[in-house]
Amino acid sequence: MTASASGTLYVVATPIGNLDDLSPRAVRTLESVALVAAEDTRHSARLLQHLGLHIPLLSLHEHNEAGRVDQLFDRLAQGDDLALISDAGTPLICDPGFVLVRELRQRGARVVPIPGPCALIAALSAAGLPTDRFLFAGFLPAKEGARRTRIQALSEHEETLVFYESPHRIHASLASFDALLGERRLVLARELTKTFETFLEGTAAQLLGRMAEDPNQSRGEFVIMVAGAPAQISETTTLDAQALLSALLEEGVGVKQAAAVVARLMGGRKRDWYEQALALKGGN
Repeated sequence: MTASASGTLYVVATPIGNLDDLSPRAVRTLESVALVAAEDTRHSARLLQHLGLHIPLLSLHEHNEAGRVDQLFDRLAQGDDLALISDAGTPLICDPGFVLVRELRQRGARVVPIPGPCALIAALSAAGLPTDRFLFAGFLPAKEGARRTRIQALSEHEETLVFYESPHRIHASLASFDALLGERRLVLARELTKTFETFLEGTAAQLLGRMAEDPNQSRGEFVIMVAGAPAQISETTTLDAQALLSALLEEGVGVKQAAAVVARLMGGRKRDWYEQALALKGGN
């Protein structure tokens, strides 16, 4: 039977750029702990220095996380309070910490979140895409084949899709979105909370064009948000939509315009309605 722990592990969200985003509660928590487990101790040392804190740091990253569990649990068992932070944002969100938190909770240790900055939430809040449901898919695979397979697997989800991406792979990822999703609307958030924070909106092809015009738009860390797939429509709705499409064509509305109207009012892909409109036109 594992001994109980009287100390607490605090999972502390830290700024993703602007240091003023660190909450007073997070500061008080960091001031109170005996040790901070950090993804990159050199990076986190600068944050603690900025706060005027002199707290021991212990590295905790994907390569050593499992091996740190016993050491950190022992500190908790001795009554020490500890903090877990990542390089930026909320720990465990595409960052180390899952193994540690899972193992400590299974051993009965108290784990307390100190909420704060998170790039995906910040990006969604200002993107203008639906947020009642979204699917966060982390980083896309580095290899093109695996990346396209992942995008294809998610392409029919009606929720807004959210990804993280690095500057050296942003062009390749946008090219994959262009090949597989075509006219689907994307919003690209770059350098959130920093001096050159930017939101770009358009199709993947349009965003690639913006980056070609201004190479600075390829710099920094990215959140890619993709509009969800159009809702699936029922057979009855399809029949109503087809009737509307026929009526529009009979009234002299152009094929492209008629397809756009039906897609907007009834759902479905504009390209599919365009093809149906062409077929109807050809049959008349």
